[in-house]
Amino acid sequence: MDQMNDAGAAKHTIPVIDRMMDLLAALERRPNGVTIRELTAVLGLPRTTVYRIVNTLQGHDMVRRDDAGAYHLGRRLLKLASHVVASVSDIDLAAFAQPFLDKLSADLGEGTKLSVIDPEGILVLAASQGRREYALTVAPGQRMPIQAGAASKMLLAHLPPDELAAWLAKPLIAFTSKSITDPKRLMTELTRIRRLGWAQDRGENAPSIHAFAAPVFDRSGRLVAAISVPFLAGAEPSRMEEIRIAAIDAGRAMSEAMPV
Repeated sequence: MDQMNDAGAAKHTIPVIDRMMDLLAALERRPNGVTIRELTAVLGLPRTTVYRIVNTLQGHDMVRRDDAGAYHLGRRLLKLASHVVASVSDIDLAAFAQPFLDKLSADLGEGTKLSVIDPEGILVLAASQGRREYALTVAPGQRMPIQAGAASKMLLAHLPPDELAAWLAKPLIAFTSKSITDPKRLMTELTRIRRLGWAQDRGENAPSIHAFAAPVFDRSGRLVAAISVPFLAGAEPSRMEEIRIAAIDAGRAMSEAMPV
């Protein structure tokens, strides 16, 4: 019966889409990139067919070509992935967060973002642009370092012990001299973040960028996201305190507005 169902389903598929998915799967397996020649060999398709598929996908930003001529998965896939993450819960978290992000950006004039953690790492799920001069630009779909950043540390701080241990067992990359790469030191920082209820980035991802992040909880008390405000280094202490308090207030407001 299963074979009959499979045969029936095969009659209603589109071969070119099957080939496109095979091509994307080949790129997924080769993070360092794949050339047209390699794709032709792997897929067993004519070079012209592979080129047409790749060219079409590149036009939609589903794949990108590097300077050496190799192809990689494109940034559009990150934007699509952000909606998949949001649909896991009972609400569209990105849509739910947007008014809170917009208000926070309007109040501060800075860009704001909502980040989540998934099996691939830290993902910016939603964002709002600031209108203040020199406000930093943030965009949904961006992938951020797992430990170098205020939102990243906030999300790590609330992981179950086994999941946190798995992340800490991986190499921690130094992006700047402020990046925390020692697991023991990072654990101390995460404990501090849980106690304080907010996280700070002092130039750990980029020397000129600082940030504050606050947690967003659901009604059961489970952390579902981190709301954060990145800003240029050199801000006055009073301005930094304003940003910190505003991020905490926004996270609390989102948490209190979460549906049961």
